[in-house]
Amino acid sequence: MKATARIASNRTAKKSTLDIDLLPLPYVEMDARGIIVRANRAAHAINHPLQGDLIGKSGWDLLAIDEKNRSTSAFLSLMASGDEPPSICRSIFDRSGQFRTYEIHRSIIRTTGGKPAGMRMILVDVTEKKNALEEAQRTCQWLESAMRSVAEAVILTDALGVIRSVNPAAEALLGFSASELEGKVIEETAPILEYRSLDGPALNRRVAIDRSTKGVARILVRNGGKVNVEISTSPIFDKDSGSVSGVAAILRPADASF
Repeated sequence: MKATARIASNRTAKKSTLDIDLLPLPYVEMDARGIIVRANRAAHAINHPLQGDLIGKSGWDLLAIDEKNRSTSAFLSLMASGDEPPSICRSIFDRSGQFRTYEIHRSIIRTTGGKPAGMRMILVDVTEKKNALEEAQRTCQWLESAMRSVAEAVILTDALGVIRSVNPAAEALLGFSASELEGKVIEETAPILEYRSLDGPALNRRVAIDRSTKGVARILVRNGGKVNVEISTSPIFDKDSGSVSGVAAILRPADASF
């Protein structure tokens, strides 16, 4: 009976090992101390040779120095509380010879009595995704700074005329804050009472999407005030599809007669 049980146990272990080795993503298990006790082929494949074997190594040895302490503390807290952990991102030194960013999806390994006994993890390399997001955020911040620096009122709308962004000069001109303006339809927020075109047909949403326009107008601002402005508009084209995604409008105070 014992021999049969051992054979069955070995078969189960072998089957389990083969199952995790079939996973296309790195898979690692750590015990309650944070020592790696199991890893699949994909995990071994990303491990840098100079770091030695993964099995028996502390999971924190793979992390960037500034992430080790907080990661260790967070892991031990989870082992004490037994709470299911959220996904995290960590910088891991891998076979590339660099620290790359991995998104780590985790779950608690429990004893039959439900006590935390370790953690299983699947790692996803998100380095390029993270770098692209950070670059997009830097670009967005730069554009926001540029918008704030423009002396004339700038209003950006989508193709339906919904205001997406305004600069401080537009807030001052219209008498509304950005939070009050964004998400509102421009015709309702700053209606044009009178308009005289300087280069073609009268200004409306269809014309503004089709071509650049220039004219002078009297618009209604906060508390029923009326302001004469010169309005220049241009379609905003999506750089990938080439389709019109919105309209950029620049408003300058003007002396005008209608």
